Amino acid sequence: MGIVSDEDFEKELGNSNPKSIGKIVEKPAKGRGEGSVEVPDALRKVIGETSATSGRGVATELASNFGISASSVSAYANGAKSTASYDDTPNKGIITGAKERIQKRARSKLLLALNHLTTDKLEPASAKELAGIARDMSAVVKNMEEPTIPTINNQNGPQFVFYAPQFRKEEHFDVVEAKE
Repeated sequence: MGIVSDEDFEKELGNSNPKSIGKIVEKPAKGRGEGSVEVPDALRKVIGETSATSGRGVATELASNFGISASSVSAYANGAKSTASYDDTPNKGIITGAKERIQKRARSKLLLALNHLTTDKLEPASAKELAGIARDMSAVVKNMEEPTIPTINNQNGPQFVFYAPQFRKEEHFDVVEAKE
């Protein structure tokens, strides 16, 4: 195959068998249809919840089946409609519901586990096992607390900053010659 002029192409076309002339076939359109760039809210919600519950990889695979990019999956996981609306006020309600359901189930299982952890089960435990239980319970308590704002400085009271003067040589100054 090569690039030929229009004259040579027409000459060869005239010499060829009419049955062997190729035909151009359009590929079927993929995705949401021609001219449509809007992803339905229901699909955004499903992809966002899938990302929150099953992970980004599963959500990206699901989105690729619909012709949706991986960056859009990130936006849907954060409740936004697109990566351009990340900084705007995204609709967090899409994802919040799925996360709240997961947290509710996790809390109920945690309470169930704590209710089964009785003193008669703790008494025969070794010191190593008790230390592990205490460590795990402290992690549970820490995760249930509201996050606190970290303090920038642990120092109380005023702070003083002293700057040392810079020494200059005589060459830096203008010299004025004076007569005596």
